[in-house]
Amino acid sequence: MAYGWFSVTTIVYIDGLNFYYGAVKGTPHKWVDLEAVCRRLLPRDEIVKIRYFTARLTKQQDDPQRPVRQDMYLRAVAANPLVEIHYGHFVKRRTRLPLAHPRPGESPTVTVLKSEEKGTDVNLASHLLVDAFRERCTKAVVVSNDSDLAEPIRVAQAECGVAVVVVNPHPRERRSRELQGTDFRQLRRGVVEKCQLPTVLRDDSGTIRKPEGW
Repeated sequence: MAYGWFSVTTIVYIDGLNFYYGAVKGTPHKWVDLEAVCRRLLPRDEIVKIRYFTARLTKQQDDPQRPVRQDMYLRAVAANPLVEIHYGHFVKRRTRLPLAHPRPGESPTVTVLKSEEKGTDVNLASHLLVDAFRERCTKAVVVSNDSDLAEPIRVAQAECGVAVVVVNPHPRERRSRELQGTDFRQLRRGVVEKCQLPTVLRDDSGTIRKPEGW
């Protein structure tokens, strides 16, 4: 399947939280232009879609503006017609965890509220396999370091004949060896730094501004 002078038609699957924690958190480069990153990684491919998988954040006592900042970014991402956002969700539950250094006579465990993201890996795997079986692309690019995606990546390659490139957004030494694609790329921090959205852009709802500190 090829269009024009392009030899490869590609769909990119970005594990949003894995990407954030691996390549963006703690940097001043959170206002990432996803298409620009993909173009740098895949300069000769015809990218027909970028699927971005994430979950909406909730307020925290120490950071009530967290969901507002995320909403601005998701609006900016969705303004690109090439990008489609797929949502999972967060679940909070009480659980007991061991203390690192319990004091003598005190309980060795403590009850905490644990927030877990649900659905992203399942959603990504599902869309990867549906796209592969329906022959919507000749190449799939998975931007994640989540070992849970190993089996759908294997199936897309073995059963559908789709080339799967794994892009690791985490430091190279933390790469999951369980993710075995047709090819492998390491996402460099410098790429993310250079691929930033305009500070101000617009969508059908109005003006979108880069949040302070992003």
